[in-house]
Amino acid sequence: MAAVEYEQWQDGPPAPPPEQMEEITPEYVNLLMAPTEHFLCELEHNIYNIQFVNFKIRCLDAGQERVLFDLGAGDLPSPPPPDIGENACRFIRYHFGPEFLGIQTIGTTLEFTNGEHEVHDFRMIERHYFRDQLITSYDFTMPFVIPNTRNTWEMIYTKPEFSDEWKEALMTSPWEVRSDSFYFVNGRLIMHNRAEYNYGS
Repeated sequence: MAAVEYEQWQDGPPAPPPEQMEEITPEYVNLLMAPTEHFLCELEHNIYNIQFVNFKIRCLDAGQERVLFDLGAGDLPSPPPPDIGENACRFIRYHFGPEFLGIQTIGTTLEFTNGEHEVHDFRMIERHYFRDQLITSYDFTMPFVIPNTRNTWEMIYTKPEFSDEWKEALMTSPWEVRSDSFYFVNGRLIMHNRAEYNYGS
């Protein structure tokens, strides 16, 4: 199990446009201070044939432990925007509701399969934004994945504490909280998923 404390920024150094980059690196995505407008790699970059097959989100706050979303139990995300097209497989919308903003610790269980190649330093960098402001970033690494296996990746997120003003802004701005999840193997970007969140009633 991997865990990392959240980080929160108000400002940061600007990142150059991705089209100016010869390669999208972990260092580069950690400079991004606003959500991406398009995917930074092609589906074909997933040469390790990593496929996500199940996903669960849980509240881990003491005395309030419960499942919030379980794809394997039949929970479904909200429909993607109509213009997402062929990239719908790597875009997801979650409607969590306002109570989610009061949770401090979230646990996720990601199940995935992989192909015939060994996977070294499988790293996920996940960055969350409200409009064009970075609000938190997470970084998890799985050192090694055996070929042709089904795997479970447990991750723990410590969420930022939002003021009442922040909570009100988030609750009244459906789908304006967005995230980018970048997946690297040995420092090379192989997958990029995007998400939007709704904390309204």
